[in-house]
Amino acid sequence: MASVAPASFVKEVLPPVLTSSSPPPSIFDGTTRLYVAYICPYAQRTWIARNYKGLQDKIKLVAIDLGDRPTWYKEKVYPENKVPSLEHNNEVKGESLDLIKYIDTHFEGASLFPDDPAKQAFAEELLAYSDSFVKAIFSSLLAKGEDISADAVAALNKLEESLSKFEDGPFFLGRDFSLVDIAYAPFVERFQIFLSDLKKYDITDGKPKLTTWIEELNKIDAYTATKLDPQVLLAYTKKRFGLA
Repeated sequence: MASVAPASFVKEVLPPVLTSSSPPPSIFDGTTRLYVAYICPYAQRTWIARNYKGLQDKIKLVAIDLGDRPTWYKEKVYPENKVPSLEHNNEVKGESLDLIKYIDTHFEGASLFPDDPAKQAFAEELLAYSDSFVKAIFSSLLAKGEDISADAVAALNKLEESLSKFEDGPFFLGRDFSLVDIAYAPFVERFQIFLSDLKKYDITDGKPKLTTWIEELNKIDAYTATKLDPQVLLAYTKKRFGLA
């Protein structure tokens, strides 16, 4: 991955959220569509990749209401009935980690995967670990009591250690923003909010690499355009999981 700047960011007017009463788009008409929910961190991954590569005109966003899903989405678009999914070349694909790789390799724009073999191997390792990271933190959030679990602390320490591997820049693979940063960004964004509120725990305390990474992320328009108000995320999560 050569050091390629992201495409010039164009702020877009986000489409309205589609509900059970909304008619479907003209499915399989040749338009490439990314089906997302603005609240969903998995969908946010694909949204960031699309933005960073400057594909706003090539991949149309379609926003789904997860609490009031249109029946046509499951019946005609994606039988798994989850987001994200990508409608491209008369096929629909899912799974966020697969989709960010697919968007990177099948569309023009700045590459999000390294050329360097050592960085490629580390990228795959961190992408494979991301589900374990999410599980460790969420398990701690859902547990009763105010203390964060040892597994959650270890997961956050692993991020700090991983951000220290390459010294040529602030991102997981050093100088260049990559699929690895995209995989973790939506979840770190949420966990910073949730752990502070529910466990009184600052995920950046004693973690200078993680602190800098978050600061650098928030300079990237392709990412910040996908962020929701922290209080919206917090209220949604508390309601969904019955958290005090």
